[in-house]
Amino acid sequence: MTLSWLTTFSWPALRHHPWRHGAAVVAVMLGVALALSVHLINRSALSEFASAARTVQGEPDLTLRATRGLLDEALLGWLARQPQVALASPVLEREVLALRPDGTRLTLRLVGVDALNVAALAPALLPVLDPQANRLDLLAPDTLFPNGAALQALGGDTIRLQSGLTQHRLRVAGRLGASGPPLAVLDIAAAQDLLGLQGRLSRIDLRLRPGADRTTLLRALPPDVTASEPADTQQRIGALSRAYRVNLTVLALVALFTGAFLVFSVLSLSVAQRAPQFALLGVLGLTPRERLRLVLAESLLLGAVGSVAGVALGAALAALALRLLGGDLGGGYFIGVAPPLAWDGGAAAAYGALGLLSALVGGWWPARTAQTLPPAQTLKGLGTLIAPTVSGALSTGLMLAGAGLALLPPVAGLPLAAYGSVALLLVGGILALPQAVALLYDRLAPRVARHPLALLAVERARRQRGSAAVAVGGVVAALSLAVALTVMVASFRDSFTRWLDLALPADLYLRTASTAATGDTAYLPPGFAAAAAQLPGVRRLGTLRAVPLQFDARRPAVTLLARDIATAAENLPLVAAARPVPDGQIGIYVSEAMVDLYGARPGATFPALATAFPWPAAGAGKATFFVAGVWRDYVRQFGAIIIDRTDFERLSGDRRVNDLALWLQADADAPPVQTALRRLARDHGGDADSLEFSSAREVRARSLQLFDRSFAVTYWLQAVAIGIGLFGVAASFSAQVLARRKEFGLLAHLGLTRRQILTVVAGEGAAWTLIGAMAGLALGLAVSMVLVYVVNPQSFHWSMDLSVPWLRLLALCAAVVVAGTGTAWLTARAAAGRDAVLAVKEDW
Repeated sequence: MTLSWLTTFSWPALRHHPWRHGAAVVAVMLGVALALSVHLINRSALSEFASAARTVQGEPDLTLRATRGLLDEALLGWLARQPQVALASPVLEREVLALRPDGTRLTLRLVGVDALNVAALAPALLPVLDPQANRLDLLAPDTLFPNGAALQALGGDTIRLQSGLTQHRLRVAGRLGASGPPLAVLDIAAAQDLLGLQGRLSRIDLRLRPGADRTTLLRALPPDVTASEPADTQQRIGALSRAYRVNLTVLALVALFTGAFLVFSVLSLSVAQRAPQFALLGVLGLTPRERLRLVLAESLLLGAVGSVAGVALGAALAALALRLLGGDLGGGYFIGVAPPLAWDGGAAAAYGALGLLSALVGGWWPARTAQTLPPAQTLKGLGTLIAPTVSGALSTGLMLAGAGLALLPPVAGLPLAAYGSVALLLVGGILALPQAVALLYDRLAPRVARHPLALLAVERARRQRGSAAVAVGGVVAALSLAVALTVMVASFRDSFTRWLDLALPADLYLRTASTAATGDTAYLPPGFAAAAAQLPGVRRLGTLRAVPLQFDARRPAVTLLARDIATAAENLPLVAAARPVPDGQIGIYVSEAMVDLYGARPGATFPALATAFPWPAAGAGKATFFVAGVWRDYVRQFGAIIIDRTDFERLSGDRRVNDLALWLQADADAPPVQTALRRLARDHGGDADSLEFSSAREVRARSLQLFDRSFAVTYWLQAVAIGIGLFGVAASFSAQVLARRKEFGLLAHLGLTRRQILTVVAGEGAAWTLIGAMAGLALGLAVSMVLVYVVNPQSFHWSMDLSVPWLRLLALCAAVVVAGTGTAWLTARAAAGRDAVLAVKEDW
């Protein structure tokens, strides 16, 4: 029945009004396309990173690492005697800095391997010699084998690598077939000599014999050695960007959420326009349930077309973005990666199903309207299409439930309850729109009683409050999310700016390592900092040593920072007052992520630090580390620990330095000081090009530029959602003016000019979108509280202070009101002309 009625009755209605139904299709299409494209881009980039990790790691059965620091090479001999082990492949892996031809530095993954057995476990790391190269170049100490990304970035026949402040020139004797970010392989003995790590290994990859008892081998391992499987690495890579990917996908689904309102508006228009036809079919025997199924079939058709088009558009957008922008969507996790599109049929089907579901949800109430239509009264012109209304108790209950969900903890590290809170707040707020209309315009009506045109507009808004909710529901949904995201971004940026002001107190900064991962290969030698403090023009100096720590193999590394913290209240952005350190204990300060991920509570000890770092000093392994305070860190999402430099050097014996912060004398200029520091680097046997200088202003500007870039995608998604919401306003007003042609004709007979009728309709549009803007602003502020105080801390493990940009928000609301008013005026032009006058004759 449904198919036959759809082809004979609904299809002509869809065909004769293509722009209206096309708007609903576009809404569903954009929602599906945005969500799917975000998923495919992130999946492709993540797949590329995972592929690169598999390239480096290979396919071992087990990977052995030291619980602290590096492995002793002597472990290889012990493993060779174990009956469970078929092959043991030693690897020394480090992040190093390589110099491009233009002098800029590139982070390069340097992997030292045993060329005689690496092919069995990681064939992608087996070097391929150039035709003119000697076979013994595989083992030569001055040869290097880069992959395609490294060759493209570094070029030439030689590559300069930095170790400490010294640059080493290595000859390119071949290449690797490994994909992914820049990577280079050399003989493991050469890598140990280059990095000064003789006899040390990063890991040992094992291939076990068939049927080997893995448990027995694990029990026999030395206590300072841990074993992991390749899946742990995959999980760690996925955790790196999971929160950013999920939040971006949820934001993309906002377009689909507002698209459901547009389907609702369009089908409300269709039902209003065809009310006499529905009534006639009812008289001819079409049951109410069949009318319900008929409208639902229409919504399903709109959703199907939109979903199919959305899947195709989403794939095209993802492919285009990957080609032009690479795999980075602004979060900074996949910079420099340009992966091919990784298609995901399951995700395409899931997002397509979401498109169908949103269309069905949007079509439910119009279908119910068609079902409850009184046929006899409608044929006589007495029936009215009543917009659905909801009790105030339900809307209030939904918003209270949303507030309650915001108090729940994260699930599997994701703020799932907070997402539910946002959804319930939005739905509850939209359902409360009729009550909000009554609350405002019941008080405004007496004030415009002497202005006929304004009175007509206000009275229409008062008495058609359900229709007002229909018209502006999509705008409220989109505007509230736009307001919430604007407040969240403004709060984050304001907090980040204040954090930068506190984190960058010096006049000049010298850096050797771009990340903590390169801190062990690019550093200032002992004695350099003391000599730099004596240079002319330097008033005082601070040092920083950054070391990566791996507390959990399934999570990204934590950064240990050694710096001067004699007065922590002045040097650190603490979230609360510091605790006094008990006698005999070592005070440390942890970032907010350490509290969430590792339970490092202020006022308690943190024994994991004693076992995670190789403290060679006598008794250092039994040192008690006391968490004296928690500080905000907007750079290291997965945790950082600050320890005083003197304690770090005493326990570790490591006197190397990665960064210098220099305060200059009042009459000193930065360029002469930089020249003196470069000269000092040469005096210490290094290269001047190994130093990187920047002022506090430059670091601040670059940091804010990266911040703005990371949120650029959100602005586009907000604009799409608001555009879909305004489509909904246009469709809703079209439904209203079509149903009111007789009313307009009567007003024309009573003496109102066409311009005055248009003014009344524009006034109604202003009244409705004004209440929509006010509701969107209020809901957006409520949702922003959830984003600022719940979603961000649970997703990224940092807090921020709420900052409301009132001027920007009011301008956004004003733009929505102006757009809604103009939309109402445009949709009323056709209905307020001669057709409206002639419509009155239908009752003569």
